Amino acid sequence: MRAEALGLTVVRIELLHVVLIAALWLALAPMKAVDPASLLAGGLFMGINFLLLSSGIRWVLTPFAGKGRVRSGVVLLIVKMALFLGAISLLLTRVSLDPLSFTLGFSSLLAAILAERLWALSR
Repeated sequence: MRAEALGLTVVRIELLHVVLIAALWLALAPMKAVDPASLLAGGLFMGINFLLLSSGIRWVLTPFAGKGRVRSGVVLLIVKMALFLGAISLLLTRVSLDPLSFTLGFSSLLAAILAERLWALSR
């Protein structure tokens, strides 16, 4: 997959992710089944992580690979992952978030990726 097509795919996934978060919020918040702030925090956390990962692969790993320094690019992506794992640990232990709602927002990106891939395969 070329970089331009990958960028469009990432945008489609992120848009679908936003639509899924909004649909979950509209469907479940009136019944008090989810905490809207936690749902939004989970979706926002995963959306930012996904954007950083996709842009990190495009802007960091690919140039390093072209210069034969794949390890440097991989180390930078591992540092990003460690920072995000630390951030999620802080969020869940220090900030009052509903874990179920946060997980629902977090997992909605996986559903968006699956839906986008199924749509792409059906074309």
